[in-house]
Amino acid sequence: MQTNFTPEQLTDPHVAESEGILRKCVHCGFCTATCPTYVTLGNELDSPRGRIYLIKDMLENGRAADEEVVTHIDRCLSCLACMTTCPSGVNYMHLVDHARIHIEQTYKRPLKDRLVRSVLAAVLPYPGRFRLALKAARLGRPLAAAMKRVPFLKTFGVMLDLAPAEIASASAASAPGIRAAQTEKRGRVAILTGCAQPVLKPGINEAAIRLLTRLGVEVVVPQGEGCCGALVHHMGREEQALEAARRNVDVWIKAADTGGLDAIIITTSGCGTTIKDYGHMLRLDPAYADKAARVSALAKDITEYLATLDLPRQEPKNLIVAYHSACSMQHGQKITLAPKLLLRNAGFTVRDPAEGHLCCGSAGTYNILQPEISATLKARKVKNIEATKADIIATGNIGCITQIATGTAMPILHTVELLDWAYGGERPAGVLPSP
Repeated sequence: MQTNFTPEQLTDPHVAESEGILRKCVHCGFCTATCPTYVTLGNELDSPRGRIYLIKDMLENGRAADEEVVTHIDRCLSCLACMTTCPSGVNYMHLVDHARIHIEQTYKRPLKDRLVRSVLAAVLPYPGRFRLALKAARLGRPLAAAMKRVPFLKTFGVMLDLAPAEIASASAASAPGIRAAQTEKRGRVAILTGCAQPVLKPGINEAAIRLLTRLGVEVVVPQGEGCCGALVHHMGREEQALEAARRNVDVWIKAADTGGLDAIIITTSGCGTTIKDYGHMLRLDPAYADKAARVSALAKDITEYLATLDLPRQEPKNLIVAYHSACSMQHGQKITLAPKLLLRNAGFTVRDPAEGHLCCGSAGTYNILQPEISATLKARKVKNIEATKADIIATGNIGCITQIATGTAMPILHTVELLDWAYGGERPAGVLPSP
């Protein structure tokens, strides 16, 4: 793609990077076939190619974002299916990240949107606040239907609908400390506790820690670690995202330097995609560039790390698992085979749903901010999953788990919960008895 940025514009490293990305695009349109919003809406401006044109025009002309640009960028899920499809290596992720930051800096959203986004940014990254908000949501849930009929309150009604009926107790798995290997020590890792996941489903990290320690891996939960920054990063709140990244980099580097780390284990693939990008996010910060790159190199999805441990093959479980590959897993981190191979090796029969490349519609806060498109994608995903006739669904992302669970009666678990059971742990709640 030909670009016409001025030399002065290209002195901005963010603009210079975006210009390089734009030049790689050859207008081929392969991305349109795998873009969930284009497949759903059929609008060229709701495809990666269309959004690239909008971003190019906005950045080249050095103008503030307008309503049209914001509408179509906001509809992007950042599923990154376009990057898997693109034959030219266009880094759409970094381009749309830049566009969102530009929107946040130059566009004044309507009051309702500003309020909603401020609430999400102030609550979701903080487990304590999030837990309190969910408790309050239980009281407000009877008002959800009425709130959704009032335009100004509609998004808050959507939030009430999404809030779980039951809230798990705070888990000891999130407490700072060291979990010793239960057999001969073969490794040492840190584990991300995160923000939303330990509130919504603490059993995921509990299962990961149980499994790792049984396999001889010492697990560290460092003091001071927190939200990875993904939620605010995708909202264009650059400084808040970088602050989260710096905090975690400091914590993990200290853990690595004091006791050594083989990996930083992540059980939420959306977080994994962001943490693996810390090196890029902080590349212009001389105090953090090298440390952030080191953290990104250590970051591993739990299945990515388990695949290196040569786990023994288990007896068949007579349980069929539909494996839903989260977008942040297959497109963001390019991890496609490891989770399924681990499940098969653990004795499960694994089936792939049709249209596995398409997003389920969760995408961080997308199901709150774009509920209609999200609901359409969820229905399509659930239909394809249920067509597998599996007994249970497995996936590697808490967002996908909560999204899909609201659309089907099929039980859904994190992949590591099934692996923990297969290698000596207790049967997870919701797993059907073996025939």
